[in-house]
Order: sequence, then C-alpha cells, then structure tokens
Amino acid sequence: MIVPRSLKIDSAHAAVRIEGVAKAYRRGASSTAVLDQVSLSIDRGECAFLVGPSGSGKTTLLSILGCILTADRGTVRIFGQETTAMNPARRAALRLAEIGFVFQRFHLIRGLSASANVAVPLALRGVAPKVARRRAVELLEEVGLGDKIDAHPNNLSAGQCQRVALARALAGEPRLILADEPTASLDAANGADVMALLQKLAKKDGRTVIVVTHDARIFSFADRIFRVDSGRATEDASPYDQCSLAKAG
Repeated sequence: MIVPRSLKIDSAHAAVRIEGVAKAYRRGASSTAVLDQVSLSIDRGECAFLVGPSGSGKTTLLSILGCILTADRGTVRIFGQETTAMNPARRAALRLAEIGFVFQRFHLIRGLSASANVAVPLALRGVAPKVARRRAVELLEEVGLGDKIDAHPNNLSAGQCQRVALARALAGEPRLILADEPTASLDAANGADVMALLQKLAKKDGRTVIVVTHDARIFSFADRIFRVDSGRATEDASPYDQCSLAKAG
C-alpha cells in the first residue's frame, strides 16, 4: 500500500469511530437535516450494515465515512485520523490510501476492459502499468473472472460487473471497504455470491466492511446492524434475528 508521507495512520484505534455527527443539506435559505447526533464505533475486521428507509441518511453517513462529504458537527475518526479537521487534499489522500468503494451501479468505465477497470486505483497510486495489470489479473481470478480479463462491461452480466467492481475496490489493499447497495441490481443467487466474496476477500486480511443495504436477503452476512432513521443510528438486533424476521415477514 502506498501511503502519502504526510498521512500517518494510527493502528491502535477502531477502524471507524464517529461521535455527535450532524449533517444538513441547504438550498438557498432552507435547510434539511439528514443526520443528527449520530454516534457509532466499528472495529477492525467487522462487517457492519447500515439499514433503514429511503431518505434516512444511510448514504450520507457512508459518504462522510468515505471522506466524500464532511459533517457539519461532530467528530469522524478513520483509523484514528480525525477527518473533519483535514483539508480536502488530506481527506483525498486518506480516501486513496485506506478506502475502497463498491457501488450499486458498479461505476465501471465502459471503454476499459475488466482488468483495466480494476487497475484504475493502482494507476492513481502511481503503480507501474505492468505491476498494476498483474495485480488486476490476480484479483479477477480470485473473484472467478479469470476468463473475462479483457472483456468490457457491456459484455458482462450484472453479477460479473459487480465482481469486477469488488476486485477494483480491493486493488489498492484498503483497510476499509464501503459498499452502497452492492446487491440491489442482482438476483438472489448473484447477490449472495457477491456478499460471500466480499466477506471472504475483504475479511481475510482483517479489513473492515460497511454496507448500506435494503436487501434483507444478505443480513446474515453482517456482524452488526445499525438502523438509521430520523437522523439517528441505533444498533439493531443480531444479524440472524434480522434475517429470521425478514423471512417471517
């Protein structure tokens, strides 16, 4: 992993710790509160889910954790680094060094092959093209796409595209994986396969995984579940209780 010299990572802290986080969106003179006094802590190696109704603030919270948005109030610590006090360049450096993203719509570059898409984060880190391609090929083989290395996204199924996106998220060996509705575009079988791969590949090295989801079919992959609603986040029942409740409903 390439970490900028100015970025010092404290390995003694929890992966994620936020306290009293608030966020509102403003348009002209009006303001809409999205998060209010959110506090939670997620340890290294955990897989935590953020669940709740649409518009409850789940994706906003994930974006704050991913150093894409900043909180209006409160503190956000990623591996001991207080991100709300960072300038944009330092937040970008932390995001590049420590965070991998998986999205609902994959966000693959259509004009690039699967291996070239996976290699994009490595190119941003200054990794030599041959080394980046070798790493990309290794990851595609790990996610079961060794025969799709040169295929373009428009020639891949939705499940295959999400596997490419997962490989891309892991390419730079980040310690935090953030996934926004990673199974929403997939059928049950492909969704379970992607989550099993995410859990296996991310957690084998002690990485932390945070997933925003409405998909009750994958609740059993969570170590902990936080329900986000009315601007607050509360830890919910165990994943297995949640899975049973979902099936019963």
